[in-house]
Parts: sequence; structure tokens; C-alpha cells
Amino acid sequence: MTPARSAGPGTAPALVGSVLVIGTGLIGTSVALSLRRAGVDVLLEDVDPANVAIAIDAGAGRSIGPADVPSVVVVAVPPRHAASVLAQASLRFPSATLTDVTSVKGRVIEDAVAAGADATRLVGGHPMAGREVSGAAGARSDLLDDRLWVLTPLPESGIEHVRQVHRLVSTCGAYPVEMTLDGHDAAVALVSHTPQLLSSVLAGQLATADEEHVRIAGQGLRDMTRIAGSNVDMWSDILAVNAGPVAEVIERVADELARTAQALRDLADGGHGSAPADLVEAVLAEGVAGQRRIPGKHGAAPSAYREVFVMLADRAGELGRLFGAVGEAGVNLEDVRIEHVLGRPSGLVALFVRPEAGDALVEALGERGFDVRA
Repeated sequence: MTPARSAGPGTAPALVGSVLVIGTGLIGTSVALSLRRAGVDVLLEDVDPANVAIAIDAGAGRSIGPADVPSVVVVAVPPRHAASVLAQASLRFPSATLTDVTSVKGRVIEDAVAAGADATRLVGGHPMAGREVSGAAGARSDLLDDRLWVLTPLPESGIEHVRQVHRLVSTCGAYPVEMTLDGHDAAVALVSHTPQLLSSVLAGQLATADEEHVRIAGQGLRDMTRIAGSNVDMWSDILAVNAGPVAEVIERVADELARTAQALRDLADGGHGSAPADLVEAVLAEGVAGQRRIPGKHGAAPSAYREVFVMLADRAGELGRLFGAVGEAGVNLEDVRIEHVLGRPSGLVALFVRPEAGDALVEALGERGFDVRA
């Protein structure tokens, strides 16, 4: 289904009544902050009072009181607890719309209904956003802005409850897109959960590697292992609940890696015709084709950008001076990457721009005295 576009953060049709967020971790508190930004009355609850205190201090809302009756309940607890919390919330608030933000949907929603959650009021959800940090202290009011937020309504879900969750998502600044439970879990296994495992396995090779080998690590390794620093407990929980779909993707990857490893062994042993080299080349080509399918900026079709490289001294103000010069040149930056140079107090900044803007940017930066490596 095509994502339903919102008019922007806080401009969606107003939510009626208060919203209770159960679980004041990174995502729960970020949801609360984005709702407060739009003027929504947000109630907070967590098994750990310290987490609620941090969220309240950040401006995410207030503790729920005995007389409070929310119109929407957002369950933002780990997947292994989400089903029971949804079922309890259904009993506590018999007229409220129920949703969650867990990254696994099938098992969580099915277990919630089996435990007593009212399926007519239940609409599963998963905002496609996050950070490498966890907890309320890492939450941000803009974390969900312009992000996709997958919704998985059941056949029994009442239309007004589905609309209410759509309004919630749009009020948070995100774009709702509907999927089936199984479709969602298969999708995140491929685009989120397996990348986490692969990043962790690759980074794990560094734990006992020779220090001299690790010392020369470049940007490619940093890119591949960035998410390996994520919260271990959180990801153990996620992977346990979505184990089947993730195992299927991992098995396909493992089979492809095994075939590639054998081809490389054949090449190392002197080769057996052109077949091993052809297989390795095919793997690389298939990777190029797959990478080009990843959505581009704001979810649009992928775009080919021109890279303009600039060598900067690693000192305060240099990056700001560079961005200021780009702005003065009237060029819009599509993306930025910084690679620090081994053993030198400098960094190589890659500026990604539209191809037609590349030459003008190179000329403008050169005129301003920047060390351009176009």
C-alpha cells in the first residue's frame, strides 16, 4: 500500500483525548515527545519509575493518574513483554485504541489476541526509526519525522481505530504504510534484523584480530559495523521473537557466502577454468543491482549522486566553514560522509550532490580555498 502522506509534524487531524505510552525507552519516549510537540496530552507509564522520571524531565508528558482514561494506548516495551502488556491494557481501558511499536508483529499481535486483547481495537505498529543508543535519555522529538511507520491492522480491526492510529502516526511526523503481519516480519528480517546480525558477526571478527590489522581499518569497515554497537539485550529479544524469518534470510546468505568462499578457494589453488572468477564477479554484480534498489532520499527512487571530496583539517569550525561555502554556492547536499585519515590531523569529507551541481560546487569550493579532490 502506498504510504499516506502527512502534512508535516504536528499538522495531522487532532487526536481526541489523551495518549498513554507504556514503556519509556528510546522509541516510547520519542513517540511521547513528538506528540507533546503537537500539543497532545501524553500519559506515561513504565515498570521502572526512574525511566518515567527521565522522560518527564525531557518534557515527554506526565505520569498517568487513577482518573486518567486514555483514548489511545501505545505499548513500547520489548517484544517478549508486548503481548501481555497489550492484553492488560485492553482490559484496563475497554474503549481505547491499542497499538504498539515493536519491530516484530506476527507473534506479538497473535499472542496479544490469544491473551485477551480486543482484536477490534488493536492495530499493530512499527516505526522504522531508531538510534545506536537506548533509553529515554536518547529520545528525540524529531526521531520519527519523515520516517515510515508500518501498521498491521487485523481483519477484525475497526475502521475508526485504524484511522485513529493513522492520525497518531501522522501527528508524530511519520508516514503510515499498511502491511500484513507476515509481510512485515519477512520484510524486517531482510532489511533490518539480518543486517544487524551480519554487522555483529563481522565486527566480532575484530575482537581477537591482530591489533596492526585493526589499526588500518577504513570507512568501509566502519560503515559495515556501525550498527554492531547496538543494545545487545534489545536485539537478543527481537531476534528471538522473529527467529524464523531471520533464519531463512541468514540461511540464504550463508549459502551464497559458502559458494563464494569455495570459488575463492578454487582461485587461490590456481583456478579451474573461468567458473570461479565468473561466480565472484556475478556476486559483486548482483550486489550492485540489489544496492540500487534501496530507496533514495525521503523514500523516493534511488538516485545517482556526484561525489565531491574535500580534505579538511581536523579542527573546530572547519566543517561549518565548508557547509557554509556549499550553501553560498546554492548547492543542496544530498548526503555527507567523513573519513578520518590514519595518522594525520585531517579528514576526507565526501559531499554527495546532484550530478548537474557537481562542477559548479567544485569551482565554488576551489575559489574559496578548499582542498578539493574532485
